[in-house]
Amino acid sequence: MGAGHSHAPTEHAEPTPQARAARKKANWILAAVLIPLTLLTLAAMVMMWPSGSKEGVTLASPYAAAPGVTFDTGKIQRVVAGSCTDGSQPGSQPGAGQGSGQGAPEGQSAPQGSQCTFAYTQPDKGGNPVKVVINPDVAKSHGVKPGDNIRYLNLSGVQGASAQGSPAYVFVDFVRTLPIIFLAVLYAVVVIAVARWRGLRALIGLAGAYAVLVSFMLPGLVEGKPPLLLALVGSTVIMIGVLYFAHGFSARTSTALLGTMFGLGITSLLAAWATDAANLAGVGNHDAATLANISDHISISGIILCGLIISGLGVLNDVTITQSSAVWELWELAPETSARKLFTSAMRIGRDHIASTVYTIAFAYAGAALPILIIVMLYERPLGDALTSAELSEEVIRTLVGSIGLVLAIPVTTLIAVLVVKATGIKAGTVGRSSSRVAAPRPGDDAVGVTDREAAGGSVLGPAGEFETVPETRRGRRAAARD
Repeated sequence: MGAGHSHAPTEHAEPTPQARAARKKANWILAAVLIPLTLLTLAAMVMMWPSGSKEGVTLASPYAAAPGVTFDTGKIQRVVAGSCTDGSQPGSQPGAGQGSGQGAPEGQSAPQGSQCTFAYTQPDKGGNPVKVVINPDVAKSHGVKPGDNIRYLNLSGVQGASAQGSPAYVFVDFVRTLPIIFLAVLYAVVVIAVARWRGLRALIGLAGAYAVLVSFMLPGLVEGKPPLLLALVGSTVIMIGVLYFAHGFSARTSTALLGTMFGLGITSLLAAWATDAANLAGVGNHDAATLANISDHISISGIILCGLIISGLGVLNDVTITQSSAVWELWELAPETSARKLFTSAMRIGRDHIASTVYTIAFAYAGAALPILIIVMLYERPLGDALTSAELSEEVIRTLVGSIGLVLAIPVTTLIAVLVVKATGIKAGTVGRSSSRVAAPRPGDDAVGVTDREAAGGSVLGPAGEFETVPETRRGRRAAARD
């Protein structure tokens, strides 16, 4: 800093009584709206909480082995190709269930003279390497190689299995524990390194959101609870917890929550109408057919409806918190900006966000449905028929419903944020500036010294000799807003 000049003591900027009253009134209005909604949501959640009973639900686990059959793991040592008739035909196996992925249709053996892939695998539990039959679809699409960790069905303990020509060891799946753990740890490290404490809280909030999904929403669907109310209550609880836990209790977060609730309500209404109007019944979906056959309480249309609402939660939360933060940041840069101009500026950001988010939703769903898209393309059906078919209509409606909800949430969130920030913020001319004067910079003073004086807030001597007001820093405005 430059030498030879002094700083007079400055006073902390304080909002006027009018500004304090306006801020207090706005906070009370936010609380008066959000507290009853939160209590109502929690009461509905308690009333709808599932019992956890699975009575009447019958579903055989594909990983439940018959007596003498075990699921083992091991590492592949080498891969060879050989005749399928060499005592290891991938036919039907006792106790394999639905998850064993047999190479030939049930009850049949591989054709005479056909070639099969075998992986000599070292069991993790020890012992000599075993000869595991690799499913033809896996061998053709992905293949296996030495070093791969796999899970296989051990039928060597089944009496008479070898006499029937069944293989003793059959491939079930790859073991993916290490790569998934690595990616999860890397993700957490990156999030915490960039977002720091807020990133950690967001990760913890995500765990809480999945706890609500697993303990409340999924069992509720199995027990036949009203899907629309179940999805609306569960999603609202998730958003309340995630937003406040990750971003803290503030007017900014409350504004984003109000916008999120509005978007969630629009999405729920559209999803309920679309599910009925478009007759979304899960036709052609193997998993949906399985669920429909295991219990009379499970509604496939209700599950689809619930899925339409849940799928848009993350993006909806993203756009509302971003818009709320944008309004606050714009105001902090220019607190004298009028409400109309502040809304217009924030909506320019919102329109860019809308465009990019619509692409995000569309391509996310397209990527998830890529195998279906390829099959539909190979059918060479007209585009209109393909998009309205049972295979694609659910993804199309999911994209449209989610996009409409988030697009409408952006202007509503922006409007609420502008109203709140103008009421709770420190308006130009309402803050008691420092009464101290700071001497004009003398020749030789460095830029740092001037910056320090400006950061302190107060007045400096302008080029014409008059005192000019210097605005306080963003930190000062925030401190005053918290008072």
